[in-house]
Amino acid sequence: MRTDTAPDTAWVNGRFLPLADASVSVLDRGFLFSDSVYEVIPVYAGTPFRMDDHLQRLARSLDALGIADPHGIDGWRALLAELVEVNGGGDLAIYLQVTRGAPSRRDHRIPHDVEPTVVAFCQTRAAPDPEALAAGLAAITTDDTRWRDCHIKSTSLLANVLAADAARAEGATEAILVRDGAVLEGTSSNVFAVIDGRLVTPALRPTILPGITRGVVLGIARAQALDHAEVDTLTPEALRAAEEVWITSSTREIFPVTRLDGASVGDGVPGPLWTRVRGWLQAGLHD
Repeated sequence: MRTDTAPDTAWVNGRFLPLADASVSVLDRGFLFSDSVYEVIPVYAGTPFRMDDHLQRLARSLDALGIADPHGIDGWRALLAELVEVNGGGDLAIYLQVTRGAPSRRDHRIPHDVEPTVVAFCQTRAAPDPEALAAGLAAITTDDTRWRDCHIKSTSLLANVLAADAARAEGATEAILVRDGAVLEGTSSNVFAVIDGRLVTPALRPTILPGITRGVVLGIARAQALDHAEVDTLTPEALRAAEEVWITSSTREIFPVTRLDGASVGDGVPGPLWTRVRGWLQAGLHD
């Protein structure tokens, strides 16, 4: 049962301890080089949503960087279930990070004799505000300055952070990243659009993270026989002219974009297809 207190217990390298006391070595390569990967897993009423999907993506990210998986899927399941329990359950977001570890000295060369560092903790997660959903959010498009391998969920997020901050400076909530004339994704979200009645999203490639909620939405589209496609090129111009634009993420779920680059998207209110798909998503969240 969720208490009124905020989650206050972290897991660091094999032990639980107060979140305020959690720390890693200053020589940790995650701290020095962003040599690490992470996952954010939403928890509904004490149950992690699509945990295995998140853990499989974590395994792919670790493998891409050549970091040994310190627990395996069964070990992660047990660890995170206990983490949720000691933090009181309820509606949470699990943050999990695995770094290459902390060698004895700072060196650009990758060490092969260190144990990975594991950090996990929880934060409270509120349901999306109904008034915010009804209004939708504002977004901007901006050049993508990130590295190439964005399909790896790396903690190297400075380009994302700066783009999101630039969006906030323009009164927007999210920045949608564009590279070589193609819309890719948001700084912390995937992008969908409704164009001529068809639901589209950029097809996966190394510059796009395979979002878990993105996959859920595509599954809903298939199950409900919606006209939909993963497209090779979604231009910024097509996005601005779309009837509807959405972003998806584990913490935002599915959120309508009603203003893009200072202009209304469609009628300037959340669209009918978003309303239907969000209803199906909500039903699945609480099955």
